[in-house]
Amino acid sequence: MLEVIGVSAQIRPANVDESAIPGETANALVLRLARLKSAAPQVNANDVVIGSDTVVVVDGQILGKPEDAAHAKEMLGLLSGRSHQVITAVAVRCGRRVESGVSVTDVAFRPLSEADIEWYVATGEPFDKAGSYAIQGAGALFVTEIAGNYSGVVGLPVPLLDELMARVGRPLSTWMSN
Repeated sequence: MLEVIGVSAQIRPANVDESAIPGETANALVLRLARLKSAAPQVNANDVVIGSDTVVVVDGQILGKPEDAAHAKEMLGLLSGRSHQVITAVAVRCGRRVESGVSVTDVAFRPLSEADIEWYVATGEPFDKAGSYAIQGAGALFVTEIAGNYSGVVGLPVPLLDELMARVGRPLSTWMSN
């Protein structure tokens, strides 16, 4: 998402246990994980570190990344023909200052046949994706409606990131190439 808006960044995956704490809400889960991910060591005091995390929620059930193909199929079956929420948190750290927030987007799926689900899982795209789909890829075939921020469904809500960057004194616009 950063490259799309002309911002160059280094991506360093965080080694964070993404398991929910018993009783933890989806919002609290993604906020906690985004903050943990933003705690990666800074090289310089002025470095900006961005952490984010995304989950899908349907019927109050939090769907993270699938464990395997069977789990991906189960998740897609739950989403078939229904609406769900995609909740993404972002945390921005610059020095000792940390700002964070949450973006919530409603997404509706068309009914999926078993053949749709089998085909999609076979593409490999559902793996490492909250809710087992990528709206920015072939998973877009299933989406009939979206209410909220598209980039939040992808995994980095750019308007929220812009707001948080401004709060730490490093406006996103100053990072954009001309």
